[in-house]
Amino acid sequence: MMGYSAPVEHQPTTARAALSNARTMLPPTFEDIVAARKFIADYLPKTPLIRVPRISAALDCDYYAKLENLQPTGAFKVRGGVNLVGNEVKPDRNPTLITASTGNHGQSIAYGGRLFGARVIIYAPAENVNEAKMKAMRDLGAEVRQHGRDFDEARLEMEQVAATEGYRYVHSANEAMLIAGVGTIGLEIFEDLPDVDVIIAPAGGGSCASGNCIVARALNPNVRVFATQSEAAPALWHAFQNRSLNSYPTMETIHEGLATRVPFELTNKILWELLADFVLVSDEEINEAIRILARDAKQVAEGAGAASLAAAIKLKKSLCGKKVVGILTGGNIPPERFAKLMMDK
Repeated sequence: MMGYSAPVEHQPTTARAALSNARTMLPPTFEDIVAARKFIADYLPKTPLIRVPRISAALDCDYYAKLENLQPTGAFKVRGGVNLVGNEVKPDRNPTLITASTGNHGQSIAYGGRLFGARVIIYAPAENVNEAKMKAMRDLGAEVRQHGRDFDEARLEMEQVAATEGYRYVHSANEAMLIAGVGTIGLEIFEDLPDVDVIIAPAGGGSCASGNCIVARALNPNVRVFATQSEAAPALWHAFQNRSLNSYPTMETIHEGLATRVPFELTNKILWELLADFVLVSDEEINEAIRILARDAKQVAEGAGAASLAAAIKLKKSLCGKKVVGILTGGNIPPERFAKLMMDK
């Protein structure tokens, strides 16, 4: 097990403390990720890893995009949802699952709930939401309850309900089974590109970056894994710099997949030990990366999905001559936003 020694400075709410203490905060092992791949293989496809010639030429490296936008839900998180829900639901146990999400995490749990016959309740913000993601969660059979201004307000309300009703609270990051499922991305990357040098993962809650860190450490510790998020919502970056789990006071990004104010314990402690570095990019740099992926890779990316390319552009000098994988984590961008971005240039 990893030797974590960094202090925890964030004090959780009473409800969250009770729920958190009910689970042991242990990170998944590499063996857990291998087992997750075997489990989810019957339900989810392996996604393509494609070299993008025009982006490679522009960055003077071999740039590959890992196309998680081609998952059934349009985003990477479904790997974790299938792994967790499939292992929670047993012939003698079928708990009601409750979680909070701006969309992709909720879709992953709803997708798992539909596969394995579990009731799923999802709390989402009532303001500034991606309506397509709200509809997608409902279409997958989840009960969606909207509350508060942003993800963290919805999450706090959900935690109170979970504690009161005794539902199985599925945290969006502090879940080893979720991280193990998402870590299967890394196994596929190394299978298709064994001599990869750099992996770049967007970070909202941090499951994608932390899962890939665990895989990289096991298969080739020389591979550098970078995380990236919007400078308009830098909670995880701030946590990484300060080794603290304190909330960040502002969250102003338009890209809901990166829109968190509170860093989470399990994913962040993995990142503190294993991550090479953390890169901040602006919302406009992310918007430009969305345009580039559409033009040069013929792929639709939401903001979080394009953040890895935005970070690669910022890291261009240090990536020269290397084999770089940017994880395109999702493609669930509102059509009107995508159309406007493409017309703005």
